[in-house]
Amino acid sequence: MDKYVTVIGGVNMDIAAALTAPFVPADSVPGHVTLGCGGVARNIAHNLRLMGHEVKFVSAFGGETFGEMCWHECKAIGLDLTLSERCEGMRNGLYLCVNDMDGEMRVAVADTDIIAHITPEFLEERIGYINRSALVIADTNISTEALVYLIDHCTAPLMVDTVSTAKAPRIIKALEQSQRHHLHALKLNLIEAQTVSHCDTAKAAAEHLTAMGVEQVYITMGSDGVYCSDGTRSEHYKAIPTRVINTTGAGDAFIAGVAHAQIEQIPFPDCAQTGMKAAHATLLSLQTVNPDVLKWL
Repeated sequence: MDKYVTVIGGVNMDIAAALTAPFVPADSVPGHVTLGCGGVARNIAHNLRLMGHEVKFVSAFGGETFGEMCWHECKAIGLDLTLSERCEGMRNGLYLCVNDMDGEMRVAVADTDIIAHITPEFLEERIGYINRSALVIADTNISTEALVYLIDHCTAPLMVDTVSTAKAPRIIKALEQSQRHHLHALKLNLIEAQTVSHCDTAKAAAEHLTAMGVEQVYITMGSDGVYCSDGTRSEHYKAIPTRVINTTGAGDAFIAGVAHAQIEQIPFPDCAQTGMKAAHATLLSLQTVNPDVLKWL
């Protein structure tokens, strides 16, 4: 097995606003606006590079200015883009978010239509490289059909991040439609877990998901910490006390930290603590990826 990690999913140009005055609906509010490369899968890949791993990034980049900017930034941080593709005539993924004075997200809009370019056929052309990975991480920006293909054809341990309540159901449909009905790990926040399981508590949601064929479930719950279960063992870790500066990207750092821990052979459920440390580092940073994340692990 090769030592690289393959990360599959979205890359966006992030337009992020941080308010410096209280949020007022339907009004202009003072704040700071930043522009940078993001996306769930790209953020995961970036964190893994900072943790010292070789990363093959599989995504679709736009053919316009934002796509070019994201392509060059991904190259600059050391991601291997040989399995990605520039899509001429298509607009790069865009993500717009507004965070309040406490760093909590007020509203966000994701325009990720380009990710439909990652089809089962697209993945089939790359499956040989994907299967030589130490781990594979995908986000649910990719379609249900693409997730089904990965579940059935990816022989490396496959981890999935559910992204949002709107996209989380894709992995449930994919598990149901797949032949293997098995997934190494699934990371969700509590609202996403409740949405896909129709259960009220993290414990019940995790039981539902492990019964469906998910080997390891990680449910992040903000200030209430993290609940994780493999169907036999479970653990509820308390949140690391912190002064939140920015919540965007914390979940991406968490799954990267869990992946890093598993590659370093830290067993379940202790690997969740590494994920929490990575998320904690992100909460303390103005950026969606803390450049010093490794120092916190």
